[in-house]
Amino acid sequence: MWRSLGKTLQIAATYMGTIVGAGFATGQEILQFFTRFGYWGTATIALATILFIWLGAKMMLIASDISAKSYEDLNKALFGEKYGRLISYFMLVILLGVTAVMLAGAGAIFYEHWNISYQAGLLATMAFSFLLLRKGMKAILAVNSVVVPVMLVFTVFVIIDTFNTPGAGRFTTLTTDYSVWAAWASPFLYTAFNLSLAQAVLVPLGAEIKDRKTIIWGSWIGGIGIGFMLLAGHIALSLHMPGIQQFAIPMGGIARGLGYYVQLIYIFIIFAEIFTTLIADIYGLTLQLQERLKWPREMLTFAVLAVCYFTSQIGFGTLLSILYPIFGLISLGWLLLIISKRMKLGGL
Repeated sequence: MWRSLGKTLQIAATYMGTIVGAGFATGQEILQFFTRFGYWGTATIALATILFIWLGAKMMLIASDISAKSYEDLNKALFGEKYGRLISYFMLVILLGVTAVMLAGAGAIFYEHWNISYQAGLLATMAFSFLLLRKGMKAILAVNSVVVPVMLVFTVFVIIDTFNTPGAGRFTTLTTDYSVWAAWASPFLYTAFNLSLAQAVLVPLGAEIKDRKTIIWGSWIGGIGIGFMLLAGHIALSLHMPGIQQFAIPMGGIARGLGYYVQLIYIFIIFAEIFTTLIADIYGLTLQLQERLKWPREMLTFAVLAVCYFTSQIGFGTLLSILYPIFGLISLGWLLLIISKRMKLGGL
Protein backbone atom coordinates (compact mmCIF):
# COMPACT_ATOMS: atom_id res chain seq x y z
CA MET A 1 0.00 0.00 0.00
CA TRP A 2 2.76 2.45 0.97
CA ARG A 3 4.65 1.73 -2.23
CA SER A 4 1.52 2.44 -4.29
CA LEU A 5 0.95 5.68 -2.35
CA GLY A 6 4.56 6.72 -2.98
CA LYS A 7 4.16 6.12 -6.74
CA THR A 8 0.89 8.06 -6.75
CA LEU A 9 2.52 11.05 -5.05
CA GLN A 10 5.51 10.88 -7.42
CA ILE A 11 3.15 11.01 -10.42
CA ALA A 12 1.28 13.94 -8.87
CA ALA A 13 4.51 15.83 -8.06
CA THR A 14 5.94 15.24 -11.53
CA TYR A 15 2.67 16.36 -13.12
CA MET A 16 2.61 19.57 -11.08
CA GLY A 17 6.33 20.23 -11.56
CA THR A 18 6.05 19.79 -15.34
CA ILE A 19 3.00 22.07 -15.70
CA VAL A 20 4.12 24.74 -13.24
CA GLY A 21 6.89 26.52 -15.16
CA ALA A 22 8.42 29.96 -15.19
CA GLY A 23 5.32 31.76 -16.45
CA PHE A 24 3.29 30.30 -13.59
CA ALA A 25 5.88 31.18 -10.94
CA THR A 26 6.22 34.78 -12.06
CA GLY A 27 2.44 35.18 -12.01
CA GLN A 28 2.26 36.26 -15.65
CA GLU A 29 0.42 33.13 -16.79
CA ILE A 30 -2.16 33.41 -14.01
CA LEU A 31 -2.62 37.12 -14.70
CA GLN A 32 -2.98 36.75 -18.48
CA PHE A 33 -5.14 33.62 -18.53
CA PHE A 34 -7.32 34.15 -15.46
CA THR A 35 -7.01 37.23 -13.21
CA ARG A 36 -7.49 39.86 -15.92
CA PHE A 37 -10.96 38.37 -16.52
CA GLY A 38 -12.07 39.42 -13.03
CA TYR A 39 -14.57 37.31 -11.12
CA TRP A 40 -14.76 34.86 -14.06
CA GLY A 41 -11.24 33.77 -13.14
CA THR A 42 -12.35 31.46 -10.32
CA ALA A 43 -14.81 29.55 -12.51
CA THR A 44 -12.37 29.27 -15.41
CA ILE A 45 -9.66 27.95 -13.04
CA ALA A 46 -12.15 25.25 -11.97
CA LEU A 47 -12.64 24.31 -15.64
CA ALA A 48 -8.89 24.21 -16.25
CA THR A 49 -8.49 21.94 -13.20
CA ILE A 50 -11.08 19.49 -14.57
CA LEU A 51 -9.29 19.45 -17.93
CA PHE A 52 -5.93 18.79 -16.27
CA ILE A 53 -7.34 15.88 -14.26
CA TRP A 54 -9.22 14.32 -17.18
CA LEU A 55 -6.74 14.77 -20.01
CA GLY A 56 -3.64 14.13 -17.89
CA ALA A 57 -5.09 10.79 -16.83
CA LYS A 58 -6.18 10.04 -20.40
CA MET A 59 -2.70 10.62 -21.79
CA MET A 60 -0.96 8.48 -19.18
CA LEU A 61 -3.49 5.63 -19.37
CA ILE A 62 -3.21 5.41 -23.14
CA ALA A 63 0.59 5.54 -22.88
CA SER A 64 0.45 2.70 -20.35
CA ASP A 65 -1.89 0.62 -22.53
CA ILE A 66 0.27 0.90 -25.66
CA SER A 67 3.64 0.91 -23.81
CA ALA A 68 4.56 4.15 -25.58
CA LYS A 69 8.28 4.88 -25.85
CA SER A 70 7.70 8.56 -26.64
CA TYR A 71 4.91 11.06 -27.29
CA GLU A 72 5.03 10.19 -31.01
CA ASP A 73 3.66 6.74 -30.17
CA LEU A 74 0.75 8.40 -28.36
CA ASN A 75 0.00 10.76 -31.26
CA LYS A 76 0.07 7.86 -33.74
CA ALA A 77 -2.34 5.90 -31.56
CA LEU A 78 -4.66 8.91 -31.32
CA PHE A 79 -4.55 10.31 -34.83
CA GLY A 80 -3.15 7.58 -37.07
CA GLU A 81 0.29 7.02 -38.59
CA LYS A 82 0.34 9.99 -41.00
CA TYR A 83 -1.23 12.71 -38.84
CA GLY A 84 0.36 11.38 -35.66
CA ARG A 85 3.82 11.78 -37.17
CA LEU A 86 2.97 15.27 -38.46
CA ILE A 87 1.71 16.38 -35.04
CA SER A 88 4.86 14.96 -33.45
CA TYR A 89 7.02 17.06 -35.78
CA PHE A 90 5.18 20.16 -34.56
CA MET A 91 5.65 19.04 -30.95
CA LEU A 92 9.37 18.54 -31.58
CA VAL A 93 9.75 22.14 -32.77
CA ILE A 94 7.62 23.43 -29.89
CA LEU A 95 9.63 21.50 -27.29
CA LEU A 96 12.94 22.73 -28.69
CA GLY A 97 11.69 26.31 -28.60
CA VAL A 98 10.28 26.06 -25.06
CA THR A 99 13.42 24.32 -23.81
CA ALA A 100 15.47 27.21 -25.20
CA VAL A 101 13.12 29.65 -23.43
CA MET A 102 13.51 27.77 -20.11
CA LEU A 103 17.31 27.76 -20.45
CA ALA A 104 17.32 31.48 -21.25
CA GLY A 105 15.09 32.07 -18.21
CA ALA A 106 17.56 30.22 -15.97
CA GLY A 107 20.40 32.37 -17.31
CA ALA A 108 18.35 35.50 -16.63
CA ILE A 109 17.81 34.41 -12.98
CA PHE A 110 21.58 34.00 -12.50
CA TYR A 111 22.26 37.43 -13.99
CA GLU A 112 19.43 39.51 -12.51
CA HIS A 113 19.20 38.03 -9.02
CA TRP A 114 22.46 36.26 -8.19
CA ASN A 115 24.94 38.63 -9.92
CA ILE A 116 26.40 35.82 -12.01
CA SER A 117 26.88 36.33 -15.74
CA TYR A 118 24.17 35.17 -18.13
CA GLN A 119 26.55 32.82 -19.96
CA ALA A 120 27.83 31.27 -16.74
CA GLY A 121 24.22 30.72 -15.65
CA LEU A 122 23.41 28.96 -18.92
CA LEU A 123 26.46 26.70 -18.70
CA ALA A 124 25.88 25.83 -15.03
CA THR A 125 22.23 24.95 -15.70
CA MET A 126 23.22 22.85 -18.71
CA ALA A 127 25.86 20.95 -16.75
CA PHE A 128 23.48 20.22 -13.87
CA SER A 129 20.76 19.14 -16.32
CA PHE A 130 23.12 16.80 -18.18
CA LEU A 131 24.32 15.12 -14.97
CA LEU A 132 20.80 14.60 -13.68
CA LEU A 133 19.36 13.33 -16.96
CA ARG A 134 21.93 10.56 -17.09
CA LYS A 135 19.69 8.88 -14.50
CA GLY A 136 16.58 9.23 -16.72
CA MET A 137 13.05 9.30 -15.33
CA LYS A 138 14.30 8.60 -11.80
CA ALA A 139 16.04 12.00 -11.75
CA ILE A 140 12.88 13.82 -12.88
CA LEU A 141 10.82 12.08 -10.20
CA ALA A 142 13.42 12.86 -7.52
CA VAL A 143 13.75 16.56 -8.44
CA ASN A 144 9.98 17.08 -8.47
CA SER A 145 9.63 15.25 -5.15
CA VAL A 146 11.72 18.06 -3.62
CA VAL A 147 10.64 21.10 -5.63
CA VAL A 148 6.85 20.60 -5.63
CA PRO A 149 6.44 20.44 -1.81
CA VAL A 150 8.43 23.69 -1.54
CA MET A 151 6.14 25.29 -4.14
CA LEU A 152 3.06 24.13 -2.23
CA VAL A 153 4.38 25.49 1.09
CA PHE A 154 5.09 28.86 -0.53
CA THR A 155 1.61 28.87 -2.09
CA VAL A 156 -0.01 28.17 1.29
CA PHE A 157 2.06 30.98 2.84
CA VAL A 158 0.88 33.42 0.15
CA ILE A 159 -2.79 32.46 0.49
CA ILE A 160 -2.71 32.77 4.33
CA ASP A 161 -1.15 36.22 4.07
CA THR A 162 -3.70 37.25 1.44
CA PHE A 163 -6.69 36.23 3.56
CA ASN A 164 -5.25 38.20 6.48
CA THR A 165 -5.23 41.35 4.30
CA PRO A 166 -8.27 43.66 4.02
CA GLY A 167 -10.06 43.17 0.70
CA ALA A 168 -9.05 39.50 0.37
CA GLY A 169 -12.44 38.66 -1.16
CA ARG A 170 -11.91 41.01 -4.10
CA PHE A 171 -11.49 38.06 -6.49
CA THR A 172 -15.28 37.51 -6.23
CA THR A 173 -16.20 41.07 -7.26
CA LEU A 174 -13.36 42.17 -9.57
CA THR A 175 -14.78 43.48 -12.85
CA THR A 176 -13.27 43.22 -16.32
CA ASP A 177 -13.54 44.90 -19.73
CA TYR A 178 -12.92 41.59 -21.55
CA SER A 179 -15.79 39.61 -23.05
CA VAL A 180 -17.16 36.46 -21.42
CA TRP A 181 -16.14 34.53 -24.55
CA ALA A 182 -12.51 35.52 -24.10
CA ALA A 183 -12.68 34.50 -20.43
CA TRP A 184 -14.04 31.01 -21.19
CA ALA A 185 -11.67 30.42 -24.11
CA SER A 186 -8.72 31.12 -21.83
CA PRO A 187 -8.68 27.87 -19.77
CA PHE A 188 -8.73 25.85 -23.00
CA LEU A 189 -5.75 27.81 -24.36
CA TYR A 190 -3.91 27.48 -21.05
CA THR A 191 -4.55 23.75 -20.74
CA ALA A 192 -3.74 23.13 -24.40
CA PHE A 193 -0.35 24.76 -24.26
CA ASN A 194 0.72 23.15 -20.99
CA LEU A 195 -0.56 19.64 -21.71
CA SER A 196 0.92 19.53 -25.22
CA LEU A 197 4.30 20.20 -23.61
CA ALA A 198 3.71 17.95 -20.60
CA GLN A 199 3.14 14.92 -22.86
CA ALA A 200 6.91 14.78 -23.35
CA VAL A 201 7.27 13.51 -19.78
CA LEU A 202 3.74 12.25 -18.97
CA VAL A 203 3.76 9.73 -21.82
CA PRO A 204 6.98 7.91 -20.77
CA LEU A 205 5.88 8.21 -17.14
CA GLY A 206 2.53 6.57 -17.93
CA ALA A 207 4.30 3.84 -19.91
CA GLU A 208 6.44 3.00 -16.87
CA ILE A 209 3.47 2.81 -14.47
CA LYS A 210 1.29 -0.21 -15.23
CA ASP A 211 -1.22 0.22 -12.41
CA ARG A 212 -4.27 2.12 -13.67
CA LYS A 213 -5.48 3.17 -10.20
CA THR A 214 -2.08 4.69 -9.42
CA ILE A 215 -2.18 6.73 -12.65
CA ILE A 216 -5.75 7.92 -12.06
CA TRP A 217 -5.11 8.92 -8.43
CA GLY A 218 -1.85 10.61 -9.42
CA SER A 219 -3.72 12.62 -12.06
CA TRP A 220 -6.42 13.60 -9.57
CA ILE A 221 -3.94 14.77 -6.93
CA GLY A 222 -1.71 16.48 -9.51
CA GLY A 223 -4.62 18.21 -11.26
CA ILE A 224 -6.12 19.42 -7.97
CA GLY A 225 -2.67 20.63 -6.87
CA ILE A 226 -2.30 22.64 -10.08
CA GLY A 227 -5.78 24.08 -9.59
CA PHE A 228 -5.02 25.01 -5.98
CA MET A 229 -1.85 26.88 -6.96
CA LEU A 230 -3.67 28.65 -9.79
CA LEU A 231 -6.46 29.72 -7.43
CA ALA A 232 -4.05 30.89 -4.72
CA GLY A 233 -2.14 33.01 -7.24
CA HIS A 234 -5.38 34.38 -8.69
CA ILE A 235 -6.72 35.41 -5.26
CA ALA A 236 -3.43 37.11 -4.34
CA LEU A 237 -3.13 38.93 -7.68
CA SER A 238 -6.80 40.04 -7.63
CA LEU A 239 -6.17 41.85 -4.35
CA HIS A 240 -3.56 44.06 -6.08
CA MET A 241 -5.37 44.67 -9.38
CA PRO A 242 -5.04 46.68 -11.57
CA GLY A 243 -1.67 48.05 -10.41
CA ILE A 244 -0.02 44.61 -10.31
CA GLN A 245 -0.26 44.43 -14.12
CA GLN A 246 2.62 46.94 -14.34
CA PHE A 247 5.09 44.39 -12.93
CA ALA A 248 7.06 42.10 -15.25
CA ILE A 249 7.02 39.56 -12.38
CA PRO A 250 3.67 40.18 -10.63
CA MET A 251 4.20 37.57 -7.90
CA GLY A 252 7.58 39.16 -7.21
CA GLY A 253 5.79 42.35 -6.19
CA ILE A 254 3.67 40.36 -3.75
CA ALA A 255 6.66 38.38 -2.41
CA ARG A 256 8.57 41.63 -1.80
CA GLY A 257 5.90 42.67 0.65
CA LEU A 258 6.28 39.42 2.62
CA GLY A 259 9.85 40.06 3.69
CA TYR A 260 13.46 39.62 2.51
CA TYR A 261 13.77 35.89 3.26
CA VAL A 262 10.46 35.04 1.61
CA GLN A 263 11.65 36.89 -1.49
CA LEU A 264 14.87 34.81 -1.50
CA ILE A 265 12.82 31.61 -1.33
CA TYR A 266 10.61 32.91 -4.11
CA ILE A 267 13.60 33.46 -6.44
CA PHE A 268 14.74 29.91 -5.72
CA ILE A 269 11.24 28.64 -6.54
CA ILE A 270 11.23 30.46 -9.89
CA PHE A 271 14.57 28.88 -10.79
CA ALA A 272 13.43 25.44 -9.56
CA GLU A 273 10.24 25.62 -11.63
CA ILE A 274 12.22 26.61 -14.71
CA PHE A 275 14.61 23.75 -14.05
CA THR A 276 11.92 21.07 -13.60
CA THR A 277 10.30 22.10 -16.90
CA LEU A 278 13.69 22.21 -18.60
CA ILE A 279 14.77 18.68 -17.66
CA ALA A 280 11.30 17.28 -18.43
CA ASP A 281 11.35 18.80 -21.93
CA ILE A 282 14.91 17.63 -22.62
CA TYR A 283 14.02 14.12 -21.49
CA GLY A 284 11.00 13.99 -23.81
CA LEU A 285 13.02 15.36 -26.72
CA THR A 286 15.81 12.81 -26.31
CA LEU A 287 13.34 9.90 -26.22
CA GLN A 288 11.67 11.20 -29.37
CA LEU A 289 14.97 11.74 -31.22
CA GLN A 290 16.36 8.40 -30.06
CA GLU A 291 13.54 6.58 -31.87
CA ARG A 292 14.50 8.33 -35.09
CA LEU A 293 18.29 8.60 -34.95
CA LYS A 294 19.24 5.59 -32.76
CA TRP A 295 22.01 7.64 -31.14
CA PRO A 296 23.05 7.06 -27.51
CA ARG A 297 20.80 9.02 -25.13
CA GLU A 298 23.69 10.97 -23.54
CA MET A 299 24.84 12.15 -26.98
CA LEU A 300 21.33 13.31 -27.82
CA THR A 301 20.99 15.09 -24.46
CA PHE A 302 24.23 16.97 -25.15
CA ALA A 303 23.08 17.83 -28.71
CA VAL A 304 19.70 19.16 -27.50
CA LEU A 305 21.41 21.27 -24.83
CA ALA A 306 23.84 22.66 -27.41
CA VAL A 307 21.01 23.67 -29.79
CA CYS A 308 19.12 25.29 -26.92
CA TYR A 309 22.26 27.11 -25.76
CA PHE A 310 22.75 28.79 -29.14
CA THR A 311 19.02 29.59 -29.40
CA SER A 312 19.00 31.07 -25.89
CA GLN A 313 21.47 33.75 -27.03
CA ILE A 314 18.43 35.56 -28.48
CA GLY A 315 17.30 36.30 -24.91
CA PHE A 316 14.48 35.23 -22.61
CA GLY A 317 12.01 38.06 -23.26
CA THR A 318 12.36 37.99 -27.06
CA LEU A 319 11.98 34.21 -27.25
CA LEU A 320 8.94 34.31 -24.98
CA SER A 321 7.11 37.00 -26.97
CA ILE A 322 7.78 35.40 -30.39
CA LEU A 323 7.38 31.68 -29.73
CA TYR A 324 4.59 31.35 -27.14
CA PRO A 325 1.69 32.81 -29.18
CA ILE A 326 2.54 30.52 -32.12
CA PHE A 327 2.83 27.49 -29.86
CA GLY A 328 -0.47 28.34 -28.19
CA LEU A 329 -2.42 28.16 -31.46
CA ILE A 330 -0.81 24.85 -32.49
CA SER A 331 -1.44 23.40 -29.04
CA LEU A 332 -5.11 24.40 -29.10
CA GLY A 333 -5.57 22.36 -32.28
CA TRP A 334 -3.92 19.38 -30.55
CA LEU A 335 -6.19 19.76 -27.50
CA LEU A 336 -9.37 19.83 -29.59
CA LEU A 337 -8.23 16.69 -31.43
CA ILE A 338 -7.46 14.77 -28.24
CA ILE A 339 -10.77 15.80 -26.61
CA SER A 340 -12.82 14.82 -29.66
CA LYS A 341 -10.96 11.53 -30.22
CA ARG A 342 -12.86 8.60 -28.75
CA MET A 343 -10.70 5.63 -27.87
CA LYS A 344 -11.09 2.30 -26.17
CA LEU A 345 -7.53 2.74 -24.99
CA GLY A 346 -7.29 4.58 -21.70
CA GLY A 347 -11.00 4.22 -20.99
CA LEU A 348 -11.60 7.97 -20.64
